[in-house]
Amino acid sequence: MITKISAKETVEGDGVIVNRLFPIPDRMNFDPFVLWDHFDIGAGHGFPDHPHRGFEAITYMLGGGMNHKDNLGNDAFVAECGAQVFCAGSGIVHSEMPAESGNSTGIQLWINLPKRLKKIDASYQQILSNQLPLIEFEGGNCRTIVGEGSPITLHTEITYQHVRLDKSQRYQIYMDTGLSAIIYVLKGSIQLCDEIIDCAQAALITTDNEENLSINASEDSEFMFCSGYPHNEPIYQHGTYVD
Repeated sequence: MITKISAKETVEGDGVIVNRLFPIPDRMNFDPFVLWDHFDIGAGHGFPDHPHRGFEAITYMLGGGMNHKDNLGNDAFVAECGAQVFCAGSGIVHSEMPAESGNSTGIQLWINLPKRLKKIDASYQQILSNQLPLIEFEGGNCRTIVGEGSPITLHTEITYQHVRLDKSQRYQIYMDTGLSAIIYVLKGSIQLCDEIIDCAQAALITTDNEENLSINASEDSEFMFCSGYPHNEPIYQHGTYVD
């Protein structure tokens, strides 16, 4: 099943406007995923110290850069096509502040931890762009953020990709039974089955059977693809916590 949704502008942190797929009043989450923000942060704004618990998060940079500091002692900067990953576990306090000039853009994704892992110790990983595998193919490329060849490790098995397609090119994705998947358009427009997905829109996909998804670029396009198996547990999501 495919459900098309549009991101909604939301103000977060210190004057940051994000395009948010969820959580919003009419869609709180998409198990196992509990937040999807497409952010564009100007210098001087950002996310000062704040607490989290109960989930894992990936901040993938599309442009500019982000500095992460936390109460574990980490203080690190990542630039375009790199990623910062933390497991909040039983609790972490951190800040995320953009580069000191220009705008910093990216996607922040939260993945729920299963109930049995909610109290594990917090941790942090930093991955530079040259550590993420990039596959070139005719008419485009695919960078794997989480999945085969990536050094990122999570407690929930997911696949996460950043794909670029030239106009009229096609990209095939295999979907196993029972997966939840998100296709979010960063640039251009794509066609998925009978749906046209434009910039800042997404397709939420659930599968009852194995299938191959065919994604066609109506123009030069970029999109994010993310999939994972639901935990099928109650999600208690409130503010910066997922209990």
